[in-house]
Amino acid sequence: MQQRRRFKQTTTLDQRLSEQAERLRKEAQGTPPGVERDDLLRRARQAEAAAHMQEWITSPGLRSPQ
Repeated sequence: MQQRRRFKQTTTLDQRLSEQAERLRKEAQGTPPGVERDDLLRRARQAEAAAHMQEWITSPGLRSPQ
């Protein structure tokens, strides 16, 4: 049986998603208008949305339904 390779993340998911969104936006700035640029911007928006969702899910104010 194969062993799973474990990788300890050094940054939080929130930070990684924010960094990815920033990197994608910078990459889109250097790309001419078109399908590729739109795709980069869409992926950046998705990463930002995921970061906001992760923040909301882990917030202390979130309570389970009763």
